[in-house]
Amino acid sequence: MTLSVEDRLDISELLALHGHLVDNGELERLDELFTDDVVYETSNLGHGELRGLAAFRDMARARAGAPGAPVGHHVTNIVLTETGDGRVHARSKGIGAGPEGECGSVTYEDVIVRGERGWRISRRRITLHFTPTGAPDTEGADT
Repeated sequence: MTLSVEDRLDISELLALHGHLVDNGELERLDELFTDDVVYETSNLGHGELRGLAAFRDMARARAGAPGAPVGHHVTNIVLTETGDGRVHARSKGIGAGPEGECGSVTYEDVIVRGERGWRISRRRITLHFTPTGAPDTEGADT
């Protein structure tokens, strides 16, 4: 499979739409983003692995307005790689808030598939970073 320019634009828009829907509380529209059996890995954020669209929707509702919950989801630096099995690997960056309200850089690792409803995210792993990769761990150090 070779991704067309239209495919690349559709996938980039899919990734951007996540922030708009979640930030606006339009959780009933999450089926526009994810497959019904999505695996959403948020262990790095303290939420574990969620399986299924309903589980993600429940978590998003519970986290809305909670202390430390992000007020905005932003995506940038999108890189798409065809995996040869009808799937696309998407890697992107964002800005996210951690469990204590601290801000950091987020890496999204997505598996995206095309189905009857178009491109959808079937697996997402989110990793939140508070120090640059390769930098010494300064957490707890005196400043």
